Order: sequence, then C-alpha cells, then structure tokens
Amino acid sequence: MTGRGRGMPGPEQVPAGRPGRVRIEDVAATAGVSMKTVSRVLNNEPNVSKSTRARVDAAVEKLRYRPLPSARVLAGRRSYLIAMLFDNPSSNYLMEIEMGVLDACMEQHYNLMLAPLIYDAADIVEKVESLIMQSQLDGVVLTPPLTDDSALLERLVDLGIPYSSISAKEQNRNVGVVVDEIGAVVALIAHLASLGHTRIAHIKGHAAHGASMWRLAGYREGLRRAGLRYDPSLVLEGEFSYESGYNGANALLDRPDRPTAIFAANDDMAAGVICAVFEHGLSVPGDISVCGFDDTPIARQIYPALTTVCQPTREMGRRAAMELIKEVRELGSGGVVDIDYALQVRRSTGPVRHD
Repeated sequence: MTGRGRGMPGPEQVPAGRPGRVRIEDVAATAGVSMKTVSRVLNNEPNVSKSTRARVDAAVEKLRYRPLPSARVLAGRRSYLIAMLFDNPSSNYLMEIEMGVLDACMEQHYNLMLAPLIYDAADIVEKVESLIMQSQLDGVVLTPPLTDDSALLERLVDLGIPYSSISAKEQNRNVGVVVDEIGAVVALIAHLASLGHTRIAHIKGHAAHGASMWRLAGYREGLRRAGLRYDPSLVLEGEFSYESGYNGANALLDRPDRPTAIFAANDDMAAGVICAVFEHGLSVPGDISVCGFDDTPIARQIYPALTTVCQPTREMGRRAAMELIKEVRELGSGGVVDIDYALQVRRSTGPVRHD
C-alpha cells in the first residue's frame, strides 16, 4: 500500500507535459507522498527526510509546478509577501541589499515588495501601517536609517509584524545582520598609517545611520592605535551620496594643510572624493590616498580602483531576509547573524609623498 488515496493516479499516470495547470495533487502523486508532505517541502519546513525532499523536488521540476499564491495563503494563513523598507541615497548599496533579499525570497517561495520611504517624514509610521494592512505583509526587512526609527519599531511590535534589521545602531535586536564596522575601519586606518599617512581625514555618512556612528568610532580608534592625534577639523559631514563626498573633498583640498589621505564612509562618497582630487590637478594615490567602505560595484568600476572594506551587502540582504522568514514561520526562531568583512586593498591608496 502507498500513501495515495483511492483513485489517485500513480507516478506513471502524470506526464510532465499534461495540459492544464499542474496541481499540488499531481506533485504528490508523482513523488508518491501526501499533499501535506509536498506543502512542507515547498515551505522548507523541518522534519522531512532528505530522500523525501529529493523526490518532491524532482517531481516539482519534472512537472514544472508553480504554486498559486492564493492557495498558499489559504493553506498557511500567510500572504507569503515581505517588504523591504528603504530610504538611502546610496543606490549601489541598496541594489546589492535588494538582490540579496530577492535571492532569499526566491529560495523560500516568497514574494518581495519594495517600499521607498522618506526617513524623516512626519507620517512615516502611518504609511508603513497602511502598507502592512493593505498588502497583508508577513514581515519587513528594514534598511538604515529606518532600522533605528524607534516610533516605527514600536508600531511594528504593536502590530505583531516580525522585522529584520540590517546594521541597526542597537545591536541587541532579535533578528537581523550586523558587521563589525568599528573593527573594519580600524584595519583600514592601520593600512593608511602603514603607508606613512599621518593626516588622515574622514567624511562621515548620514547622521541618522548607525553605520556613520560606528565608522567614525573606528576612525578615531584606528588613529589612537596608530599613535596619531585626532583632529576634529579633519572630520566633515556627509550623507552617503556622491555629491557629499565631492563637496567634502573640495573643502579639505582647499586647505593649505590638506590631508594626505581621505577615508569616506562609503564607496559612493569616495568616488566623489576621487573626482574632486583630479579636478584640483592632483593625483590618486600620488598626492592623496582615498578609501571607502562597502565594496559596492562602483569600487571596481572607477579609476583607480578603490581601496575599501568589503561587507558582502548582497549576502547581508539574503541573510536578513532568511532570518525574517524563519521568524515569520516560528516566533523566536530568527536570530542576529554576524557577517565577516574583508579589507580590499586596491590602487587608490599608496605611500605618502614626501616633497
């Protein structure tokens, strides 16, 4: 006896090319399992043997089965929809995060909604609440600086909506991803100091971002470890945008005692710095060494290629979404994941020039 019900066709009776829409019953028949088992495999639920999972996966592939979202909602009382909320001027960073979140959604059979917001809008909480109600979201992925909006976080908790944070200021969150950004910048400053640089400037990121706070802290700690004095006049405000890097660099380069190295808090700003250096008739890295943070595609596309910190932003997005989906399926099962960084030394940094 098999687990199939009376009259249910066997595997040989369900050809891959049958007309009409393939149903979950067809997958179950082809795999020789119950519909409930197929559902558990499709939803990546635990306690399914590897051999059973392999049979179901093979049947899904053979029949080219694609579950109807409406059927999945009725079966699990979920929408199988999550949203990525963002307001960030760095398009390179957001694109990488978005691709990672999408990777996880495709892997876990979820749909993704992108929700651009204005961080400091007075009605941001109301807009998010409306979005949740209208779309019946299962959960949300928060990107900086939305990760640190206390009113928004409180409302999500009140509504019982799971959320996953990327690089939040408060690292005691239950679900999300973090990188040791302080340690990463300490390593970056140590690299510059090893090249003989003693006047190292810093263009900060957006004040609302936790990343800006950590990268400034890493800059100060890096200087301290290198035995260099912290000079607040060498630290300028930025906004994680190309334009703010360009403007900050111009202010630094117009000084009679200009720095010999500039650390911009992300790659977009560092690209703006390099443009400003060349417009001043100077060279990179001959006159000014430049470095950034994130290792987004622009770091490899500009000339000279940028020395930066690689935080794998696509993987961060993927892991943040994976932890969120775990939390949606079972409260308390999601967690905070530490993501490794790596220093990428390229041609934009070199030894200090002694005239």
